[in-house]
Amino acid sequence: MNSFAKTDIGNIRKVNEDYVFATVEPSGNLKNLFVVADGMGGHQGGDYASRYAVERFVQLIKDNEKENPIAIMNDAIRLVNDEIYEQAGKNPVLEGMGTTLVAATLIGRTLYVANVGDSRLYVMGDELRQITRDHSWVEEMLSEGKIEKDSEIYWAKKNIITRAIGAYAQVTADFFEVDLQPGDRVLLCSDGLSNMIGDGQMTEILSGGDALIKQGEQLISKGKANGGKDNISVVLVDPELDEVNVC
Repeated sequence: MNSFAKTDIGNIRKVNEDYVFATVEPSGNLKNLFVVADGMGGHQGGDYASRYAVERFVQLIKDNEKENPIAIMNDAIRLVNDEIYEQAGKNPVLEGMGTTLVAATLIGRTLYVANVGDSRLYVMGDELRQITRDHSWVEEMLSEGKIEKDSEIYWAKKNIITRAIGAYAQVTADFFEVDLQPGDRVLLCSDGLSNMIGDGQMTEILSGGDALIKQGEQLISKGKANGGKDNISVVLVDPELDEVNVC
């Protein structure tokens, strides 16, 4: 298994409020761990929230003695939410802070995914599949048929998210289990990438057969070339599955 992780400030923002983590080594009872977070709440609050969320999430994963990966990640998300919410209430500088978080771990051929907010996880195989669903106002309106994708109101309201870690006293994460196939690659990213690159460009880069690091750099470069209006974060994972070795 190989991974690539990088976050870039983009072309416009003064501060990078994204934070990433990736390891192919065990973290507690999880055999590997990949995380992207996108903070909000101003320069200090957003930067602090994403960094704190990821670092505490990873530590809580390591300390958790449970075996079920969904239960492990869910415990960590709830505890991190409690801590960030409490800190935001005590420190005026951090008031209103919060962060998205998308995380994944691979056990055998099953990818276990946790998501809060509008950072995303994709799987690239025969085609590009978006596994997570954004917790955003526009996603809710789309699902109810009240707006059309890529309409003026869609882009005007795209950044309004409906769930974030630390924004409320309680948070509910979505969880997914994905059966990966040989040749699949996994992409976790902040909306600074997904808002700048369409599915077509993403597919073209991820299906090109290049090395993982080259694909990761190409995704970031294309996002910046297309505007780079936000921080851009990318975590790529090549599980290197075959028909025999699935451990």
